[in-house]
Amino acid sequence: MMFNLFVKAKKKIKNPQISRKDFLQKSWEFTFGEQDQVDLISYSGLKEEPSYLQVGDKYVRTVFISGYPYVASTGWLSMLINFNHNIDISYHIEQVNPIYALPKLNRKITELESTKRTMLKQGKVIGSEVTDPLESAMELKDKIQRGQEKLFQVSIYMTVTADSLNDLNKITTLLETVMSTRLFYTKTAVFQQLEGLQSILPRAENLLAQKRNLDSSSAALTFPFVSSELVQESGILYGINKSNNSLVIVDRFSLNNANSIIFAQSGSGKSYTAKVEILRQLMQGTKVIVIDPEREYKQLASSVKGTYIKLSVKSREKINPFDFSVSAYSGENDLAEHIQDLTEIVSLMAGGLNAEEKAVVDKALLQTYKDHGYLMYYRYTPKENRDKHGRKPGKKSIPRLIDFYQTLKSLKQKDLCNRLERFVKGSLSSAFDSQTNIELNNRLVIFDLKDLNESLRQIMMLVVANFVHSRVKTKPQKRILVIDEGWMLLQQEESARFISNLVRRARKYYLGVTLISQQASDFLTQEYGRAIASQSALRILMKQDTTTIKKVTEEFDLSGYEAHFLLTCDRGEALIIADQNHVALKVVASEKEHPPLTTDPREIYL
Repeated sequence: MMFNLFVKAKKKIKNPQISRKDFLQKSWEFTFGEQDQVDLISYSGLKEEPSYLQVGDKYVRTVFISGYPYVASTGWLSMLINFNHNIDISYHIEQVNPIYALPKLNRKITELESTKRTMLKQGKVIGSEVTDPLESAMELKDKIQRGQEKLFQVSIYMTVTADSLNDLNKITTLLETVMSTRLFYTKTAVFQQLEGLQSILPRAENLLAQKRNLDSSSAALTFPFVSSELVQESGILYGINKSNNSLVIVDRFSLNNANSIIFAQSGSGKSYTAKVEILRQLMQGTKVIVIDPEREYKQLASSVKGTYIKLSVKSREKINPFDFSVSAYSGENDLAEHIQDLTEIVSLMAGGLNAEEKAVVDKALLQTYKDHGYLMYYRYTPKENRDKHGRKPGKKSIPRLIDFYQTLKSLKQKDLCNRLERFVKGSLSSAFDSQTNIELNNRLVIFDLKDLNESLRQIMMLVVANFVHSRVKTKPQKRILVIDEGWMLLQQEESARFISNLVRRARKYYLGVTLISQQASDFLTQEYGRAIASQSALRILMKQDTTTIKKVTEEFDLSGYEAHFLLTCDRGEALIIADQNHVALKVVASEKEHPPLTTDPREIYL
């Protein structure tokens, strides 16, 4: 339209030296006419009724606060910010000169004292309707004289806008109800709707003139701008703040630790939220590794050219649980730490170990690594006598499960051998019979475990997590490990203890662990689950049900409003807790981000 406007104007305006400002003005006048300019930006008509206005096709009503609670508290008007309807709020604050305020206060105190004495003479009981205002007036007078307080005249107006008169009445009733819960009383500006509308406009004109005297402390507390905001300069966008439509931007690596948990009911959008974060973390150069038991991240890996590894009993990709590398940061502690983690994996394979069996397994693991050239105590071994993996020169083999099995056999541990035999010679032997042949070089690596049966899936989740932990120690950099369906790891004590230790140690290696679960109660009723939650500085809580909300509320110290929000929120809405900040948000993906993130069959197959 603007292009056509310029073309038309150019034909009529003959002066080639005309300025750009004059050119635009003449073009506007030529195209629309002087009178039409006003018509273009104004509403079609205004109809005034006693209790509302009809402005064009909209219905507008202005109400004002006529009564205030006796005691002011922080954020006592915060519900106005959280009022989810179309409402304009206007504050008019005028300072009262103490020279004029003090005589009025003295007169008020005199009146109240006189009323009090009269009631005493008549033998009447003096109630709080006399004593409270008297005490307040005397206290305010004293503070004004000392310069501790100032007096203000405050007017607060609210204009509600709706598409129909019926909607306008409903919203007005709801607003009055919400205000009355905090002991604020509101009135409709009857026969003064035009003055009310003009008082709401940003012209600093208080035509309605419904004023109330407040001291500076109370006036400051009336401001409702106390809704939580969470904006960090170096973070990624998580969503839109439900309270005030600001952006929620968080840098998880700037928090106390980079770990996070996502709790939600099935179908609430927890995996979608995780994928939104993954995509935006990749944009910032963060490397991401995902353990995916339900094949929900395949499309994402394909869209960003990530590495997609499908682990199964017959797959070509293999991870050797005994694979181990020494980091330059922890040195001699690496092997000892790795053996402790490996003991948990062996315990899971064997269906649990008692204290005596754990000691035997520890001894057998040490012997197995010793037989393959690994040195336990590096401080006594010159660097030139060991390679980067901590092995003696000349012996380069990495032990496998079958080597550990043979060691147990040599120690005459027949019972343990029998319990491990299906992983060595039985139907599951091909899962752990080879050396590791995969790397974590790509920016996004997905481990798909869906083809594994349930008995093996939990073990493989532990093996992959241990493998990732071993690799990230050798070269710490900004990484995130995402474990979907994390509740599986809490079914056995060994895996729960392992993942708890991993979360606790991740910060040392610039690693953030994200655990996603639909079973919040599984985490919050177990010792290791609560430890994981406490070691996660970032918590994303989505829709909960009545069976879990009590535990969630207690564990994360939620308010009644936040608990109600988690019970009633829609799909994609969440309460994000970053250290001490609590913010309700809506997770939003752009049109280009959405296709590789969704797993909705209606969007994929139709």
